[in-house]
Amino acid sequence: MSWIVSLPCTRAEAEALSGEIPELDALADAPVVVTREIEEDSGRWQLDAYVDTRPGPALLKLLQDLIPSARGAKPQVELLPEEDWVTLSQQGLEPVQAGRFFVHTSSYADRVPAGSTPFLIDASQAFGTGGHDTTAGCLAMLDRLARAGASPRNIADIGTGTGLLAFAAMALWPRARVIASDIDPASIFVTRDNAAINGVPLGRGGGRLALAVAPGTDHPAIRHRAPYDLVVANILAGPLITLAPDIASITAPGGHAILAGLIARQMEPVLAAYRAQGFRLAARGGSAEWPCLLLVKRRRYGWRRKERALHRASPSDATFGSW
Repeated sequence: MSWIVSLPCTRAEAEALSGEIPELDALADAPVVVTREIEEDSGRWQLDAYVDTRPGPALLKLLQDLIPSARGAKPQVELLPEEDWVTLSQQGLEPVQAGRFFVHTSSYADRVPAGSTPFLIDASQAFGTGGHDTTAGCLAMLDRLARAGASPRNIADIGTGTGLLAFAAMALWPRARVIASDIDPASIFVTRDNAAINGVPLGRGGGRLALAVAPGTDHPAIRHRAPYDLVVANILAGPLITLAPDIASITAPGGHAILAGLIARQMEPVLAAYRAQGFRLAARGGSAEWPCLLLVKRRRYGWRRKERALHRASPSDATFGSW
């Protein structure tokens, strides 16, 4: 049984609540808070807080205190039906085989193929159950990267959704330091649950998964752990283009970036944004409609950098060409 508390808010308040909320995180049963625009370009925003038990006056007051513009508004409290959209969406959700990975719901827990790396990811409020071509494409690209001999030691999954891609990276490179982030606190809540279900240890050291609520790469933990040998971003074309300078700034020279969430006609604009930041296209995977891009950040050589080329560079080596 779950409850939802809804309050109107402003866009500025919604953006302020997109990160960590210490007042709520300190609660024993912290609610999952999601902010959204009620209708596109309407300017009307809303906070929804999901809790497992009927919210009491103290929680309602705390939520109102977080939204100055709603202190005079009455919170809308609603009991969610037992058969909600999560349960319905899970019906008929087929398992996915992508590379060595087998992603399935509870309904297929007894049908895991021998020799595969399984993950149990039930349908949830977060994106990334493995059923979409973008997620499956990223899983296959991670597997392809590992089979090619890559061994990243420091990995970031930006826009993690359910945590699935971070889990897959940890299965491939169990000693790596991995951090997963999402702008939506509900995704981190779901990722934490999925980590427990799949035996993924949480923490800050090697072989453990760190979590952060963050818009893009804007979080102290993400910046502190940079540069990364591998950055995965399965989001949308618009945010991918906007985040190109930020993703470039946290990717080590020679490091890889796996990008997905774009459709075929958006591939060239996305590539152009990352070429401008010093990346080159190493491989394309995914489906015809939903490509998955593997990029490599070019190394720069010169007297201003600690790393020098071991060969005599030609003029073309110092520029970012096309490919």
